[in-house]
Amino acid sequence: MEKRRIGGSPLEIAPLMFGGNVFGWTADAPTSFALLDAFVDAGFNAIDTADAYTRFLPGHVGGESETVIGEWLARSGRRASVVIATKVGLPMGENEKGLSRAYIHRAVDASLRRLQTDYIDLYQSHIDDPSVPMEETLDAYARLIEAGKVRAIGLSNFSAGRIKEALDLSEAQGLPRYESLQPWYNLYDRGQYEGENEPLCQERGLGVISYFGLASGFLTGKYRSEADLEGRARGYRARNYLNDRGLGILAALDEVAARHGARPAQIALAWLMARPSITAPIASATNLDQLAELMAAARISLGQEDMARLDAASAQAPGTPVAGAGQPAGGGAS
Repeated sequence: MEKRRIGGSPLEIAPLMFGGNVFGWTADAPTSFALLDAFVDAGFNAIDTADAYTRFLPGHVGGESETVIGEWLARSGRRASVVIATKVGLPMGENEKGLSRAYIHRAVDASLRRLQTDYIDLYQSHIDDPSVPMEETLDAYARLIEAGKVRAIGLSNFSAGRIKEALDLSEAQGLPRYESLQPWYNLYDRGQYEGENEPLCQERGLGVISYFGLASGFLTGKYRSEADLEGRARGYRARNYLNDRGLGILAALDEVAARHGARPAQIALAWLMARPSITAPIASATNLDQLAELMAAARISLGQEDMARLDAASAQAPGTPVAGAGQPAGGGAS
């Protein structure tokens, strides 16, 4: 399996990352264990989660996804074979949020307990926290790296200006550098990432791990009308894509998929993997058949004609808001 380095870090991952937001939600523990076993057996090695998954569900307190992953690590003995990426910053309770030094140190220890490990490979700032000096946040990460609790750091949902500020500060003060960005990016939602963040990441050598790679399932082709949304856990998100442009993208996916004997979801992920700035897209599955389909995307090589067809159908002005702008921030979903 091809491995790609995350920025300037020592971390190398296969070109597809498993989105762990489904663990403890639409995939129960036994199903999650089977999915993770199959994923790693196939040669993939990167798993993304967050402390806040799945706090957004009624009755959940957060940490459910990390807990499932930790149970799998304990039973499988495969800790050394995988790259675990998790995040900090979203609310986990009253006064339990943000990127202050004190909170990061509390949060990382809680994540380590849930994950049943003594280190996190990639620890990511889930969302910007302008109330805390960036130097304080980066210094907190420095202490964690020195202590061996974290190997590398990344960020998600930051503006290009704030990413640049962080990188410049790290360089000027010898602080740890964010090595990756996790943006909302897929074949439909292109403008916001490509407008400012993509050139910045390429210039400064950041790895990019994109989330919502399948646009909440829309790019699988299973949502082509309002009727298709009924009874689906994430159907409300896919509704944003049901328009002329979205249906045009599905038509292009169908065309390219037919040429490769593949499915639309595989082509949508293969397009992301072929983008020069992308280290790996994140995608989620809730059963083994879905997972097998997603993993097969890593074996598809899109030609110039394929890329041109998909680019033309999905062209979007730089800076255009993503279709789901205003929804809760977070990565790890398909």
